[in-house]
Amino acid sequence: MRVLITGGAGFIGSHLAEALLSRGHQVTVIDDLSTGRFENIESIVRRWPASGDQPTFRFAIDSITNEVVLDRLASECDVIFHLAAAVGVKLIVENPVRTIETNVMGTEAVLKVALRYRAKVLIASSSEVYGKGNSIPFREDDDVVLGPTSRSRWSYAASKMVDEFLALAYYREKGLPVVIVRLFNTVGPRQTGQYGMVVPRLVQQALRGENLTVYGDGRQSRCFLHVRDAVVALIALAECPEAVGEVFNVGTTDEISILDIARKILELTGGDKNRIIYVSYDQAYTAGFEDMRQRVPEISKIRRYTGWEPRRSLEEILQDVIESCKV
Repeated sequence: MRVLITGGAGFIGSHLAEALLSRGHQVTVIDDLSTGRFENIESIVRRWPASGDQPTFRFAIDSITNEVVLDRLASECDVIFHLAAAVGVKLIVENPVRTIETNVMGTEAVLKVALRYRAKVLIASSSEVYGKGNSIPFREDDDVVLGPTSRSRWSYAASKMVDEFLALAYYREKGLPVVIVRLFNTVGPRQTGQYGMVVPRLVQQALRGENLTVYGDGRQSRCFLHVRDAVVALIALAECPEAVGEVFNVGTTDEISILDIARKILELTGGDKNRIIYVSYDQAYTAGFEDMRQRVPEISKIRRYTGWEPRRSLEEILQDVIESCKV
């Protein structure tokens, strides 16, 4: 395949690029490096130069809202993995305008250009779209409950829902082949804690000998998926003809509280188990911040369509993050 990855210098995008190249595909990435980093793809540039034997890797440092550049790149691809988005709770709370514009306008730009060249599009959505729903585990056809528009925390969920609505409209009305993937708490090497991602933030605190800050009471639970397992799921769905026009959860069903994650990180890094402190959501983010108590996916649908299953354990995930943060 000839593949274009938007946000390809990001945490997930760079791992996806490596996996596709190793399978013999040609890969181009576009990233404005606002949250992605050139360091994530530096080794890829060296290993798969833009000339010589196939497969090849190319990258463009630009925004997906640059219509001229995006059109040129899309005209030379068969599949687009649309990963470019505003990411991280901290960024979302502090920059709601950027969040909404990046997610909605970026997705619109990708869908328009994909339609022009009839490229298949895989849209990376988020478990955030389930909002404050309490029907655990979350299923792809569950009703959605969001908080009020006065709280910018929900702008990310709303923008991702618009992305999904728009993509499915392009499929139903214009016949564009799209697949929507709701990623649940993907973790692994290259992820930064800069924008509020909990595991790398706690790992970096542990390695620096600092107190580990747990927000709220720490009893909120999540299911953490290794980025390499997520990449396998993305590729499997892109290669599955029956997945077109469908929405899929991608995550693991192994649930753990944030407090227990902090304790596990201290255990693996040899830290003092008394170095956990609690920080209120108001202090960490903003007054009135709301969080989801549980976030557990139902993954029988992707299993049925592709046979995909998460392979790596939580301890493997944490060990990989710890080792990557030591570098």
